[in-house]
Amino acid sequence: MESSSWSSVAQYAVFLAVVVLLVKPIGAYITRVFERQPTFLDFLFRPIERLIYKITRVDAGLEMNWREYAISFVTFSFVGTFLLFLILKTQSILPLFSLNGEFLVTPMTADLAFNTAISFATTTTWQAYGGETTMSYLSQVIGLTVQNFLAGAGGLAIGIAFIRGLARRDTDLLGNFWVDLVRGLLWILLPLSIIGSLLLVWQGVPANFLPYTQVTTLDGGSQTIAQGPIAVLEFIKNLGTNGGGFFNVNGAHPFENPTPFTNFLEMLAIVVLPAALTNVFGRMVKRPRQGWILFWTMTVLFAAGLFFNSWFEQQGNPLISNEGAVVQTAGNMEGKETRFGVSGSVLTAITTSNGATGSYNSMHDSFTPIGGGIPLINMLLGEIIYGGLGTGFYSIAMVALIALFIAGLMIGRTPEYLGKRIGIIEIKLIMLYTLAAPLVILSLTALALVTSGGLAGLTTNDGAHGFTEILYAYTSAFANNGQNFAGLSANSIFYNVTTAVAMIIGRFGLAIPALALAGQFAAQGRRPVTLGTLPTDGIEFGVLLGATALIVGGLSFFPALTLGAILEHLLMTQ
Repeated sequence: MESSSWSSVAQYAVFLAVVVLLVKPIGAYITRVFERQPTFLDFLFRPIERLIYKITRVDAGLEMNWREYAISFVTFSFVGTFLLFLILKTQSILPLFSLNGEFLVTPMTADLAFNTAISFATTTTWQAYGGETTMSYLSQVIGLTVQNFLAGAGGLAIGIAFIRGLARRDTDLLGNFWVDLVRGLLWILLPLSIIGSLLLVWQGVPANFLPYTQVTTLDGGSQTIAQGPIAVLEFIKNLGTNGGGFFNVNGAHPFENPTPFTNFLEMLAIVVLPAALTNVFGRMVKRPRQGWILFWTMTVLFAAGLFFNSWFEQQGNPLISNEGAVVQTAGNMEGKETRFGVSGSVLTAITTSNGATGSYNSMHDSFTPIGGGIPLINMLLGEIIYGGLGTGFYSIAMVALIALFIAGLMIGRTPEYLGKRIGIIEIKLIMLYTLAAPLVILSLTALALVTSGGLAGLTTNDGAHGFTEILYAYTSAFANNGQNFAGLSANSIFYNVTTAVAMIIGRFGLAIPALALAGQFAAQGRRPVTLGTLPTDGIEFGVLLGATALIVGGLSFFPALTLGAILEHLLMTQ
């Protein structure tokens, strides 16, 4: 094995080792926060928490059923969307606009503001614009950064409520959304973001409100260097599994992601909290092994993605090598930053596509067909490999329930999970959740392929690659991920509206059935374990879980992948 391959393996191994080491202590801390047990930050945040409840008149002791919880979540999200839309549409008359306003050349149209507001309120942060040429400093900080905190905490609250549904019995209560939101913000997202942002500033990420700088290049030309409060946005966008970027090229820009250390730190921020929720689950249901089997299943699938993505990117493009124009000794470096190389770019591609965080540091549009197809597959699997903050846990739990239903059919028993019966109502909710992705993604992709508005976005590529660009866009939007194949020109009324539809359904069309299912489980008692109970805390169940995820995903999307990434690979290697 070449030294570059060994260095890639070492980087991946260290990253996963750090994740494994952090899951248990962070899981313990999150559990204490949401079970309102003492923590070392209580002296600082409890007075602030009480003040917030007093101002907003929230009764912290009042819990909600799943309907009330869902209504609170949806209302909160849409109010945030509306306020962000107002900020974006009026940014030219708001303070701080003069600092960088003269460089904002992308018009803030109503459809772009609508798309962006929904994007950030659903943690998708799909960007059909270049941040440094579209957003004022106030829009970036007060609008986008604040929404990154709020939307991330909202998703975390839904994940915690779902876990409570599995942990509780004989009740219809899942907690209080407003309390979960506040505690997630104060005890988890805010302190970690402050620490992470300071580390980024230490590494050279700017945090200022200075005007853009005009410089003369070495060849006598003129260049505008954008800057601003970048560190404020950068860490929370990853920690809250939001994504997006202050700049058009996102984490490939040296001001957002200047060093291999910042790349490692930002990728760690994406993964750790969603991974730790498996430990929270094990603690709250009083069965730690249940959480660990979910975590290790996720980790094995994550490692598999790293292996295959790295393999195809290290091989490079045989058509280029055959022409003799470029010797690809370093692998496929097209669209990648030399300071990260193939290994750092692959780690980011796999992390962001699994973590519902479109914070890429390379252009996935320039990956090899299969190399670019693997992040697409990760998103099509439905946030089950760590996934988004909160949303990732109930995504993997849904697959576990499908696996148990299939196993129950095979052995002729009513499926159960943690002593909770998976009956007719539960199965209907699970199927509603599962069918939403193929219905939305494939329908919108087909619509784009047969309409002039959809085809107009293919300004760079057509054929199999163009098909993948469109499929990637709707998959990313529905998965609330936000990354894209940049060859698709998406800032149009058609794409701004249709991707917004995908984002809304991907957020609320999945969260509401998940809450309803949690309510169904919470209302049940807990059946005793018998000889006929299928164990769900061993390696066998992990294998069943992983196989179910791949089979369900394959049945839904393999034909589409065949028309895109697979066909393009065959054409490249003919």
